[in-house]
Amino acid sequence: MEKTQKVQRKSNTMGDNPMGQKPVLPLLISMSIPVVLSMLIQSLYNIVDSIWVTRLGTDALTAVSLAFPLQNIVMSAGVGMGIGIGSVISMSLGAGRRKDADEAASVGIALVVIHCLIFAVAGLLITKPFLSMFTDDPLTYEWACDYTYIVLCLSFGELLQMCLEKIFQGLGRMKTTMFLMASGCIINIVLDPVLIFGWFGFPAMGVKGAAVATVVGQIAAFLLYIVICLRGNIGVTIHPRYMKPDMQVVKNIYSIGIPSSLMLAMPSIMVGVLNGILSQLDKVYVAVFGLYFKLQTFINMPSNGVVQGMRPIISFNYGAGDMKRVRETVSHSMKIVAVIMLLGTVAAVGFPEIILKAFNADSKLMEYGIPAFRIIGLSFMFSTIGIVSAGVFEAMGKGKDSLLISMLRQFVVILPLGWILSGLMGAAGIWITFPIAEAVAAVAAVVMLKRAGVLGH
Repeated sequence: MEKTQKVQRKSNTMGDNPMGQKPVLPLLISMSIPVVLSMLIQSLYNIVDSIWVTRLGTDALTAVSLAFPLQNIVMSAGVGMGIGIGSVISMSLGAGRRKDADEAASVGIALVVIHCLIFAVAGLLITKPFLSMFTDDPLTYEWACDYTYIVLCLSFGELLQMCLEKIFQGLGRMKTTMFLMASGCIINIVLDPVLIFGWFGFPAMGVKGAAVATVVGQIAAFLLYIVICLRGNIGVTIHPRYMKPDMQVVKNIYSIGIPSSLMLAMPSIMVGVLNGILSQLDKVYVAVFGLYFKLQTFINMPSNGVVQGMRPIISFNYGAGDMKRVRETVSHSMKIVAVIMLLGTVAAVGFPEIILKAFNADSKLMEYGIPAFRIIGLSFMFSTIGIVSAGVFEAMGKGKDSLLISMLRQFVVILPLGWILSGLMGAAGIWITFPIAEAVAAVAAVVMLKRAGVLGH
């Protein structure tokens, strides 16, 4: 009787939700494409923002760049928490526990509000001492402080927007998140020149204007999410009555959110350390590494879109106990990402000259860059398993497993091995660590996926 009731509950839960019923491949594609488009819009905004700031001079661009590590920490915390909240919501809905999903969404919002207060205080306390470590120029320092104070102390728009974005993605509402992200970015793009240069009667705020445009765009997107939540049922209920201090809910969210945040922050640490090693060999290698990262970002964009589209499908069906659909989703995701990474490998290994020429590389940059791209480019194919499996474990609530795979890919192998091999082989010793790290992470990921019952059945 009890077994029959469980089957009936699962049937009722999945019957009205496409994540439990719609064919997996079309569902995965329909949920991934809006995310990829959102990322492209975000990339466009970053480019346009840099173009406007550059018109103020190199000092202005340097000032904004100095704020990036702190902005990246805020972004990592926001996205990581959102992933944690969204995954718990999807698993709860898949298991037919609507009240648990409402509680996860409400408690999650409350936690993010606390984070907003923490970052506001941190912005006041650490901005000056942090920035003073990186510049002695008075004007650059002043502009960097102006920009950083605003984007950190008013980061509540970004944090709450990201939280609601991941909640909506966890509910499968990818198109909504695409349109709202686009709205925030467009507002930012429009306001940038208006506030930086004082168009249409506004005061010319310079670098401060770029910061204000950024936070206004983020707050506007957050407010649009609020409007949508108030207009009707979005799939979960966010209400103060569900914001009780349930430590199990908090633990479930943070067990995914903290590892996800650390994963997003790790590349910045890796780049910083490797740039230090490469600069000792030749500063041109730092430029080569920077160009490779631009290529990697471009190749990873559609792959990350697939992972974000995959995540709520896996969370929902894992919560519902439907491992067949979980395995099918993982299989399709692996195949799609493998095709993307194959294209990346062919581009980096087969046509490095064309890529470098696109960045107006001079003869020395071409000389150093071509062999570097051909070595590092081999890592793209190996990264397929690592990229997908990290997202799979996030979706299943196994944040520590996801973090372990990401650390193997970006930290544990590359940094010590790169330091050792650079002394023996020069820059080539660093480049070769990338495919080695991806291969090690892939082997570990396969073993972990089999233990979790995702592969081998």
